[in-house]
Amino acid sequence: MRYQHSMVRVRDLDASLRFFCEGLGLREMRRKDSEKGRFTLVFLAAPGDVELAEDRDGPMIELTYNWDDEDYGGARNFGHLAYRVDDIYAACQRLMDMGVTINRPPRDGHMAFVRSPDGISIELLQEGHLPPAEPWVSMPNIGAW
Repeated sequence: MRYQHSMVRVRDLDASLRFFCEGLGLREMRRKDSEKGRFTLVFLAAPGDVELAEDRDGPMIELTYNWDDEDYGGARNFGHLAYRVDDIYAACQRLMDMGVTINRPPRDGHMAFVRSPDGISIELLQEGHLPPAEPWVSMPNIGAW
């Protein structure tokens, strides 16, 4: 398992980029705009992590800018921690065997979400891609992540 990224929601993308890039010296590695989801994701890396981040191996910070206004009260601006795993199905099964709820099952063979005992959202990302498989394909989302 490798640490991947932490996600924070931002209200003003330009101001946040100025802070993180100009102020802290982080470098923008990639950006994704989603018309359908109405959000922009911007991944930033510290100067010493740029080489690793170029191959999406992290560590990075993900700034999530939602195009529609939203109240981030209750620390909702912090999103999740992300870890890349060798076998997402085995990781999820191990967690389920421990009694952990899989909030967003890895139906696509690539991504899942679980919560820590303190309610911290954890994203698991498959190294490479596994073909969709049961029982994961048929599992519904549970709760929020």
